[in-house]
Amino acid sequence: TDFLIVAWYVPCLASLETLQELCRKENLRSKSIGITNRSLKSYEVEYLCDYKVEEGTAYYLVKWKGWPQSSNTWEPEKNLNCPLILQNFLSDKNEYFSRMKEGKALKVRNHVKALQPEVADYIVKKAKQRIALQRWKKELNRKKNHKAMILVENTVDLEGPPLDFYYINEYKPAPGINVINGITTGCECTDCPAEKCCPKEAGFILAYNKHKKLKIQPGLPIYECNSFCRCGPDCPNRIVQKGTPYTLCIFRTNNGRGWGVKTLQKIKTNSFVMEYVGEVITSEEAERRGQLYDNQGNTYLFDLDYDSDEFTVDAARYGNVSHFVNHSCDPNLQVFNVFIDNLDLRLPRIALFSTRTIKAGEELTFDYQMKGSIDLTSDSADGLSPSKKRIRTVCKCGAVCCRGYLN
Repeated sequence: TDFLIVAWYVPCLASLETLQELCRKENLRSKSIGITNRSLKSYEVEYLCDYKVEEGTAYYLVKWKGWPQSSNTWEPEKNLNCPLILQNFLSDKNEYFSRMKEGKALKVRNHVKALQPEVADYIVKKAKQRIALQRWKKELNRKKNHKAMILVENTVDLEGPPLDFYYINEYKPAPGINVINGITTGCECTDCPAEKCCPKEAGFILAYNKHKKLKIQPGLPIYECNSFCRCGPDCPNRIVQKGTPYTLCIFRTNNGRGWGVKTLQKIKTNSFVMEYVGEVITSEEAERRGQLYDNQGNTYLFDLDYDSDEFTVDAARYGNVSHFVNHSCDPNLQVFNVFIDNLDLRLPRIALFSTRTIKAGEELTFDYQMKGSIDLTSDSADGLSPSKKRIRTVCKCGAVCCRGYLN
């Protein structure tokens, strides 16, 4: 009898350290992930789990990188050569006691002989969170296609990376939707913008000035040079397609708005900041998903209504940094429709530009009620469909001109 064997190849979601732990726990060798007879004698501190003092000597319970929890050992402080990990342990311990006093400063005794179990448990959770966020940061920066860095920060709670979010750089079309319409021509300019440059051919003016800053009013489209244009990558009419030029940080907000995004660099007025990407679906599918999202308390649906209302971008599972940008009634970002390699007016790309100078460290926001903008995006948001009114959601943006509700 002949047997047909079908092999499925899927990306492994386990980290290298987790795979190493499994191998060591089962006493297996795997050269491909670094488990050899020689590596069985190597030990590196991953994080510290606990603390105690015995006979005047301080000991730390060490979790060894790539080794299972059963291999944890108590080590005297003099044996540890990991100043940053020690610093994290102490700061996490102090943070726990501060939280227990409702944020009030608390003098922590440095001569305790042992930590309470709940303190040690919190420290371990913070250590695991720190490792998970660091791993997520590396993943985001590995997948992005622009030069600027993406950082991740959570000093608020124990929330780790989102479990069902996948980073993409461009639209992910649903079956049957074509986001590239087969454009085969471009401008012949050698020094854009010339008389017959892409915006002029489309009946509009060039969107950018000589400093590559936006000069058109909201509501007008942006036509950038495409892959068939004669001009090179330094063309002043190629801005959005290059991706964000700023180092951005996904951070945990401290007022219940979930994750947010802040810039780590100063951004001048009318500068391109980021593109909003996700799955491109039909409006009918968006209505169906919207009702499901309502039950979960959030939605990331962005109607592409520049010319019609046939399509919607859903950034719930697939998206980029813009997935985490919060709403504000007084935003510092504005939505613009962009056309590059697809001139189908039903399927513009969505770009976010600064409305004013944004300081380094300031949170980035846009108004979810802008025309062509999403229904709602916050972790705590309930949706408002164009065809079905839903529960009103209190706005937490904190702006002086806050409307009070997101919908």
